[in-house]
Amino acid sequence: MKAVVVTNFGAQPELVDLPTPEPGPGEILVRIHAAGVNPFDWKVTDGALKDSVQHAFPLVMGSDGAGVIEKTGTGVTRFRPGDRVYGQFMRLPQGQGSYTEYTLAEQDGKIAHIPQTLSYTLAAALPTASVTAYQAVQAARLAGGHTLLINGASGGVGQSAIQFAARAGVRVLATGTSDLTDHLRGLGAHSVIDFTVAPTHEQVAAAYPEGIHAVVDLVTPTGGDISPMAGLLRAGSTLVSTNYATDPDALAARDILGVNLGNSPTSETLATLAELAAIGELRVRIDAEVPLADAPAIVAKARAGHATGKTVIVP
Repeated sequence: MKAVVVTNFGAQPELVDLPTPEPGPGEILVRIHAAGVNPFDWKVTDGALKDSVQHAFPLVMGSDGAGVIEKTGTGVTRFRPGDRVYGQFMRLPQGQGSYTEYTLAEQDGKIAHIPQTLSYTLAAALPTASVTAYQAVQAARLAGGHTLLINGASGGVGQSAIQFAARAGVRVLATGTSDLTDHLRGLGAHSVIDFTVAPTHEQVAAAYPEGIHAVVDLVTPTGGDISPMAGLLRAGSTLVSTNYATDPDALAARDILGVNLGNSPTSETLATLAELAAIGELRVRIDAEVPLADAPAIVAKARAGHATGKTVIVP
């Protein structure tokens, strides 16, 4: 089978031939029809988790994927050959990922069925970005009529977060450049804040001097200064960071709940998002579909950032 691998931390991705794996007890073999590209994919190959998780090399890149079950191992009861499934396939100790023609997953892992009306491409774009968005909006403790700032709304996580918050009746303030204003409003943003005109926190503070109810920050890096975002919040509010940039103890002293959120999909959450996407209640912008052979070049390009939609690899 063809797969995109790295041979060590920091190595350049390359397309190679690997043996097709066989499913063991409790495992399923999935023929990948589409694999979503996420920044986390190359952060892992750069060594982001090397001190906490064992890695096997050559390591197949990628986490998000969608496809059809080819075989099942002994003891598998949740799935059967021919089932359409999607989810997260990164298993670092086994060297497995989603940028490949075939991969393995555990039946009790981060996998769910795909509705017949949902394409593989769209399903593969959901697991990391949309699950993170869904859980971030839940963690923000929002109610109808609340005001939420999504800092970094133009990316995949931000665009999904806009939709989840808007469905809950929340007033959404979304950061983005002027060329994305119509698109982000179409997803449900009440207003779009162009951070190239003036600092985001200054614009929000001027418009909402009484403070807002929550911030979902997708921008401030670990160790960065998130205090401008915290300064926008009224007492009893919530600040969610997907980059572990909050100091929960310091924020608690100001009666603000600080949440450092990691992506943690469950089969139930994946099933919910797949259903929403299938009926058009969750929209994901697909920028490009590329063949597996072009994946190494696409990763190099994607590292530059500035994506406004998802890239999906189609083996």
